[in-house]
Amino acid sequence: MESGMVSVDRWCAGSQVYFLTHLHADHIRGLTPKWTRGPLYCSRITAKLFPIKFPGFDLSLIRIVEIGHWHSVSLLSPSSGSSTILYFMAIDAHHCPGAVMYLFRGEFGCTLYTGDFRWESTSERAQTGRTMLLKAMQDVKLDMLYLDNTYCNPTYCFPSREVAARQVLSIITSHPNHDIVIAVDTLGKENLLLYISRVLKTKIWVWPERLQIMHLLGFHDIFTTKTSVTRIRAVPRYSFNIETLEGLNTMCPTIGIMPSGLPWASKSFRGKEKLSSESPPLLLDNRWHTDIATSSTSSKPNGGSLSSGRYDHYIYTIPYSDHSCFSELQKFVEFLKPTNIKGIVSSSASNVDPLYHFGSLCRIQQASELLCQRLKSKRYEKVGVIGMKSPFGCTSTMQLGRKRRKRQNFSASIHVSRVRLLRRERQGVKIVDTDPD
Repeated sequence: MESGMVSVDRWCAGSQVYFLTHLHADHIRGLTPKWTRGPLYCSRITAKLFPIKFPGFDLSLIRIVEIGHWHSVSLLSPSSGSSTILYFMAIDAHHCPGAVMYLFRGEFGCTLYTGDFRWESTSERAQTGRTMLLKAMQDVKLDMLYLDNTYCNPTYCFPSREVAARQVLSIITSHPNHDIVIAVDTLGKENLLLYISRVLKTKIWVWPERLQIMHLLGFHDIFTTKTSVTRIRAVPRYSFNIETLEGLNTMCPTIGIMPSGLPWASKSFRGKEKLSSESPPLLLDNRWHTDIATSSTSSKPNGGSLSSGRYDHYIYTIPYSDHSCFSELQKFVEFLKPTNIKGIVSSSASNVDPLYHFGSLCRIQQASELLCQRLKSKRYEKVGVIGMKSPFGCTSTMQLGRKRRKRQNFSASIHVSRVRLLRRERQGVKIVDTDPD
């Protein structure tokens, strides 16, 4: 796809249409209430939440994309000036309310942009998404995969959110005389809060902006802004710190719970230093670092164990993640078998370029390796003929010279053939990234 046609989660000038995967802050950076650069495509839930995030935004720019249905838009090729049709489908990303992946098809080939997503093998929603992808890509190969590589590192192995939610509940029930503070973002972790509320038959406190979002999502009787009616509070992640918890404990016994895929650093956060999603992770011995005396473990459906760490006298951390862990990413790539792959996260110190781990699963890499194997077998046949001894019992100088020249020419042919193969595989998949941010 040529540059100057489509932008996904990028809001600079120069594109004809814009796509939004979800409303988390790192995906709307540059988007403001005064933004008017073109039509903006998003899911119905995202469109519903848009006025809260961007009051005064020109809502006539928003185009709703129904999940699981093909849509199309006519664009102009910047290079030729000719009209071309872009077909696209939104698929549930299982990340936060309204989050979607986008599958694009057109003259350029087939491209999938995951945005942030979670691909749990035990999730019915993931199974639905898998079926939807298979149907949408019937008889079509995926040329380019833009992958959420937040946890593209074998170090990251955590359980399904269902299992992690049970661990959160276990911590809460083991502290019946404590107030509970759970760190969440403005959007996300709703299923965790609903699960806690349903099992414990209690309401959950949220701050006013969060309550407004919950009401828009259809949850009217579960959440409240009255602290007197519940001991469980969901607070903004940015306000979650040791100093606040110490202050709360002077009035009432209180513990904090941080549900996140990041293994948080085992240190006391003092003052205004917070446990936020921007904090760099600390990995020790390639596993979750926990206080053995205060950690608890439960089995994981996909092997390994789920550990809840207690990093301070007041704080527990649970590996409840809305991003796919490494094994889920690997299964996702194996399922799609793309020609090429590129990570969408570059700023996090915890991620790795997905080609490093998954390049061998891509069709372009497999085709290149197959070509090398074939050429290598032919090389041995040629060398065997050239290396025949002369009637005098030795190999002549002329034959050696021919052998060397043959090898050099053959090496060049391998290089040329591989380049031609890569060019053939990449035809129609040209995507130019003009914005390095």
